Amino acid sequence: MFARPATFVLGCAKIEQLPDPDLPEVAFAGRSNVGKSSLINALVGMKGLARASNEPGRTREVNFFELDGKLRLVDLPGYGWARASRGEVKRFQNLGRDYLRGRVTLKRVYLLIDSRHGLKAVDTEALDALDLAAVSYQIVLTKADKLKKGEGERMIEATLKAVSRRPAAYPEVALTSSETGLGMPGLRLAIVSATGVEP
Repeated sequence: MFARPATFVLGCAKIEQLPDPDLPEVAFAGRSNVGKSSLINALVGMKGLARASNEPGRTREVNFFELDGKLRLVDLPGYGWARASRGEVKRFQNLGRDYLRGRVTLKRVYLLIDSRHGLKAVDTEALDALDLAAVSYQIVLTKADKLKKGEGERMIEATLKAVSRRPAAYPEVALTSSETGLGMPGLRLAIVSATGVEP
């Protein structure tokens, strides 16, 4: 399924613009500039599908991508620092929260954390919101190619410990690199398993 071309469906600036809930979905959330768009591109093997940017807070809509007519990948607006007015930041972050709360076809959220920095206070707020919404989520550590030897394993252990008592947290942490492809096969398998979609 991931070997076939993925397509951009639409970007939604308002909750009323969301596509019909007729396919299983997995969503990608995380701090601004954590690498959501790069991860989506690496998962599907297409460099330009999701627009990656060095400017934090670039994704300001809920962006939908479709895989083989069977599954949607959803790129949520980043939280934390963004180069926009406070009102604008609140608007696109609230849009992400509204999507998480009411989407019946959402099977799992992949919460991306920069493996160099680990969980921050702003990530804890996101974890609280996911627990409250009772949405199953899995932590994905990004940018592992920038770690020294052994740091990845330590970060996995620390992250697992931090989320072990959280009710909606999936008890596995994925260590990934969009640059080298590390962890992508396992993450693809996890997505197929979480959605029940036939590859």
